[in-house]
Amino acid sequence: MRLHHKSLCHILCGGAVVIATHPASAAFVEDSKASIDLRNFYMNRDFRSGTGQSKAEEWAQGFMLKMESGYTEGPIGFGVDAIGLLGVKLDSSPDRVGAGLLPRSASGEPADDYGTAGLTAKAKLSATTLHVGTLQPVIPVLMRNDSRLLPNIYRGAWLQSKDVAGLTLDLGMLDRTSYRDSSNYEEMTVFNGGLRNITFGSNTTSDEFRFAGGRYDWSPQLATSYYYGGLDGIYDQHNLSLVHVLPIGESQSFKTDLRYVRSTNDGGSNVDNDAFGALFTYKYGAYAFTGGYQHMSGDTGFAYVAGGDNALINLLQINDFGNQDERSWQVRYDYDFAAMGIPGLSLMTRYVSGDNVDRGAGASEGKTWERNTDIAYVIQSGPLKNLGFKLRNATTRSNFQSDLDENRFIVSYSLPLW
Repeated sequence: MRLHHKSLCHILCGGAVVIATHPASAAFVEDSKASIDLRNFYMNRDFRSGTGQSKAEEWAQGFMLKMESGYTEGPIGFGVDAIGLLGVKLDSSPDRVGAGLLPRSASGEPADDYGTAGLTAKAKLSATTLHVGTLQPVIPVLMRNDSRLLPNIYRGAWLQSKDVAGLTLDLGMLDRTSYRDSSNYEEMTVFNGGLRNITFGSNTTSDEFRFAGGRYDWSPQLATSYYYGGLDGIYDQHNLSLVHVLPIGESQSFKTDLRYVRSTNDGGSNVDNDAFGALFTYKYGAYAFTGGYQHMSGDTGFAYVAGGDNALINLLQINDFGNQDERSWQVRYDYDFAAMGIPGLSLMTRYVSGDNVDRGAGASEGKTWERNTDIAYVIQSGPLKNLGFKLRNATTRSNFQSDLDENRFIVSYSLPLW
């Protein structure tokens, strides 16, 4: 599917006119909802370096207003959604920027505030929906990033069908993204940090990301999916996954999560990567034990749209272990303190070790390890119900990229408006 940004503009304008001229209905108003999400975010990153900037340390307050209408009556229902994002600086300075919470000027001065807003026209026929405008997809080939103060967002068109029981089909095209610490919409490019070793032709950005695919739930225990995603003129990608949960007794299960991704160039890069990942999780009551393996092969590392997240099993707080030829192993432990009479309190800790990274002719193999620990608590009742606290700690060491120690403290609350 080739749909250029001019065509997208025509769809956006046409959709807005249709909604504006369509008579409102009770369902359009009665099924509408709105909320404001509040996120207070402190982040400290120690670069463990004796040269250059020694640390990034910032504190900010985020606001995300979300409004969703219902649908008008008739065979085809129409509606409109809106989102408003605002980030406000509480503490930062030019010598401590770079935490990803706030944009900064060319001189390095952090912004006092920033934000963006978007509208989404939508139409529904049976269980098939079309959204045109501001989008936040979470599909295997393109995932929004919500790991900082505000999420990144995209602009485009997305058709999704759930008319067949157990089957979800997706088709769409995006032409712009707004990064998590930006107020602007920009063309998209490929993340190329670490030792991805991706090179480009004459164009490093594209205004057309196409995606198509689906997921089928064969049973409550088994699901498979296939998705295609391509950044026009830069890379094409095919993503396959299988998830199976085997019940093995009372309060026990064994989960298998297998993923394979094939990425190739689309004429404007050297992208060539096969990514395989496998996660196995044994759950017993409040305990969960996970082991995983991830393997990169090909002439480059893993390719995905910069600014978003990806579907690699070893995507952690800092690294994703997607460098050229990298092999990585994961061990993880989760515990739900509800078993001890403290519902809402949870613990996650994991460790990933990677090696075999291609550092170039004559160089030794690249190695990295990362350790994460998350402690989270959500108040379960009373006037502060759903107020959440999360402490995230990460440490990483490498022989080809920066050593980092990092702490994040996040306070979040969602307030329904109607």
